[in-house]
Amino acid sequence: MDFAQERIETLHALADADRAPEAPTDRTAVLVPMTERDVGPEIDRVFGTPEAISPERVVVALRADPGRVRAIETRLRSYDLRPELCWCNGPRIEALLADYGLDGPTGKGHDVWLGLGIALASESAFVAIHDADTASYTEAYVPRLVAPLADGWGKGRAREKANGRGRDRDRRTDGRETGAAVTNGGDDGNGSDDGGTVGTGSPDQPEGRQFVKGYYAWIEGNRLYGRLCRLLYVPLVRELAERHDEPILRYLDAVRYGLAGEYAMTANLARQVRVRRGWGLEVGLLGKAFRVSGLEEVCQVDLGVHDHDHRSVDGAAGLSAMARSVANVLLEAIEDGGVEPAYADLPGRYRERAEGFVARYERDVAFNGLRYDAAAERRQVAAYAGAISPPEGSERLPAWADCELPAAAVRAAARADLDGIERGVSREAPR
Repeated sequence: MDFAQERIETLHALADADRAPEAPTDRTAVLVPMTERDVGPEIDRVFGTPEAISPERVVVALRADPGRVRAIETRLRSYDLRPELCWCNGPRIEALLADYGLDGPTGKGHDVWLGLGIALASESAFVAIHDADTASYTEAYVPRLVAPLADGWGKGRAREKANGRGRDRDRRTDGRETGAAVTNGGDDGNGSDDGGTVGTGSPDQPEGRQFVKGYYAWIEGNRLYGRLCRLLYVPLVRELAERHDEPILRYLDAVRYGLAGEYAMTANLARQVRVRRGWGLEVGLLGKAFRVSGLEEVCQVDLGVHDHDHRSVDGAAGLSAMARSVANVLLEAIEDGGVEPAYADLPGRYRERAEGFVARYERDVAFNGLRYDAAAERRQVAAYAGAISPPEGSERLPAWADCELPAAAVRAAARADLDGIERGVSREAPR
């Protein structure tokens, strides 16, 4: 049984990964980004299960062709929760974004950003985000993600606060941004359960974290998956961490499954996040959470064994195509943390490190009686090495706290697009 504590506080599944701890789900907006390829049997599990945990609301950020939207909306309406649907490429949404100069490349990050706007317009205290294609999804996912966000979630934090840790927002030893506005949940700063500045309050009422990252073992069909994380993220971070003693690298190296799409945060942090439009969303959020909150306000939770739709290596949406975006965002976050990688020989050093990991995985898999194609994984490492270069910069959407576009306008446009689908006039927004 794994019970090791990392530099990031790690909450394990010591007894049962399906155990749902007491959590403020009634003050949580659950955001689920989804494309039409995700509409399969798994969504019954994902959208049917939350009925047992009663979140405050569920928002679905959907990217789909117009001809599919009505059927998907009808299916979502069949669940008791009645998720609120945002058709992210709907004509009125696209026109609204263009009016505010926010049109441009789209992708998962773009859709999550729109969904965050709707969730924040609803004034929920917390936001949990997870994928729609998880076959192993249980009713414990959301409670496990949001439980550490609530004040009073664990007595162990009272000892930290009594010792004064977590108070100094200007302290730079853990890499956080100086002077960053760090509040927990709401905006009123009055110390209520859904708000209040970090570092205030009674030691008998320990504060919640600001950002929670889920992690898991991805094993399916007697095979080990999670290839982009295992073969790109982990060895690249490890290689840099052994050459640069910087907080950002120690932090990223302590994260388990850094590319997992399951995480939760306070509404206040969600308002401050600048989301990248495409792939690499998860790494970008990790970097932002660290800069704003530091190590003490981040934790990671064990979600058990994971099973969801996996991608092929090749193709426009395959792992090789995603690798360049992920490497770009990861290296951008590392540079933002004060690291200057030596790019001239970094691809070669990464490849040597990653091939060492492949040898370890091969032995680990054999030890557990699983199947493993070491030659295929080495080919992936070679492809990923070609994705490692100085970051080009990735376009980020504005934080909702600074955005001129009212979040309520996004919600109104989303509803109008769905009304247009009902009337059969979805393809063009009225001017």
